[in-house]
Amino acid sequence: MLFLHNISFGFPAGNLLFNTINLTISTHTKSALAGNNGTGKSTLLKIMAKEIEPLEGTVNSQGNIFYVPQMFGNFNHLTVAECLKIDKKLEALRQITNGRADEIYFETLNDDWDIEERCQTALQHWKLEHLDLNQTLESLSGGQKTKVFLAGIRIHQPDIILLDEPTNHLDLEGRNLLYDFIEKTNSTVVIVSHDRALLNRVEAIFELSNQGISIYGGNYDFYAEQKEIENEALQNDIHAKERALKKAKEKERETLERKQKLDARGKGKQEKSGVARIMMNTMRNSAEKNSSKLKSVHAEKISDISGDLRDLRSSVRNADRMKVNFNDPDLHTGKILVSAEKINYTYHTEPLWKENLSLEIRSGDRILIKGSNGSGKTTLIRMLLGDVQPSVGKIFRSDFNAIYIDQEYSLIDKNAAVYDFAQQFNDNALPESEVKTLLSRFLFGKETWDKKCDVLSGGERLRLLLCGLSISHKAPDMIILDEPTNNLDLQNVEILTHSVKDYHGTLVVISHDEVFVREIVVVSEVLLG
Repeated sequence: MLFLHNISFGFPAGNLLFNTINLTISTHTKSALAGNNGTGKSTLLKIMAKEIEPLEGTVNSQGNIFYVPQMFGNFNHLTVAECLKIDKKLEALRQITNGRADEIYFETLNDDWDIEERCQTALQHWKLEHLDLNQTLESLSGGQKTKVFLAGIRIHQPDIILLDEPTNHLDLEGRNLLYDFIEKTNSTVVIVSHDRALLNRVEAIFELSNQGISIYGGNYDFYAEQKEIENEALQNDIHAKERALKKAKEKERETLERKQKLDARGKGKQEKSGVARIMMNTMRNSAEKNSSKLKSVHAEKISDISGDLRDLRSSVRNADRMKVNFNDPDLHTGKILVSAEKINYTYHTEPLWKENLSLEIRSGDRILIKGSNGSGKTTLIRMLLGDVQPSVGKIFRSDFNAIYIDQEYSLIDKNAAVYDFAQQFNDNALPESEVKTLLSRFLFGKETWDKKCDVLSGGERLRLLLCGLSISHKAPDMIILDEPTNNLDLQNVEILTHSVKDYHGTLVVISHDEVFVREIVVVSEVLLG
């Protein structure tokens, strides 16, 4: 089990990331941490793993813990064996088998005589059987690095497994191996992930927000249903407050109008009856005081309702606020944009694909490019864009406008300020105020307009690109997405999904996220191998 008691964490000279978190995770359960970027999911997972210390509170665990990080930069200089923390045991076993009987070697090995066999079995399971345990991690691809740490689970056989975005760099085969492991393992598992296929294999979701932890007993589909119910209730509350605000303003106007009519009628009667001027002034002052008091009462009521309405509106999901209203591309549906005949690309005299590739892309197509890591998916994209020419075969490209969005969002000029980059899409000469209004709708307030794009997170870069597409009066003829969900949280995946579903141009996608591919309605596939 894992027990978190009054956990608080914050960075120096900053606000608390989260405060007084209390959570109990039962033995043999599979759960996930959800929440928007910046809420501290990865930090809380590191605290559970005892990789970092909280400012306050305690973490107690029953059983040994194995932690798979999201980022591997701190491990690049280490060997695979060092990363897996088996280097000392392997060296001790080697010394013993070579006849060295020093006590220190037996203490280090601790009767773990089958450590080599477990390593081989684990690496083979993750398709890393040719890996040298003495090579450094920096020599491996992102997917291989992830698989090394996942192999460590099989080697160490922990009671508690903590996984931070484990599918980010895995191909479909690797993901399926992980899904199968999660379903079969008897260990306690806690996952931080945006992979909805993976999250559908957990039994509970803990949502981390600035209000603390909310517990949802079920998988991702159940969690999404509950959030939708909550959102519908929120929208009903907003509509009720909007009606109450309108009614309060009408009541204020009607009351003041009635008061003014009564005052005018009373004044007319007083003048006819010859009331003294000094008395008239006194009565007028009294009427003005009453009117002022009446206005104050109504203003306070309206202010209270307006405050409640602001609070409710601030709780609306960002995915419902950020919509890209794509105009239809100018190209007619069915026009041939790319036609490739028996193309291939040569690396070091070796063809990239076993068989030459032929394909055709027409305007309005929605295509998925599939293949394992290293199968040449990105190379094919570069051919479609005209950046790379095939070594053999022919490729025809008509004149069309394409936008290429990769997982690093490298289309964004890192040296540009947020506002200046957004202005690059302003091909319809929108006034500055409208551009800034759209930036605000995509959560870029005025304090961010001068911020350099270089410091933006993956989710922020996605939102800035989508904002730019909203500013432009013309949608691109083709959008190419290369693993676009890899560095996004669930909220930003939802925002991207909603935007792409509404796009009527040509869509070409590389993605191992099966749920994302299904939801954006891809209708054909190109398989590379």
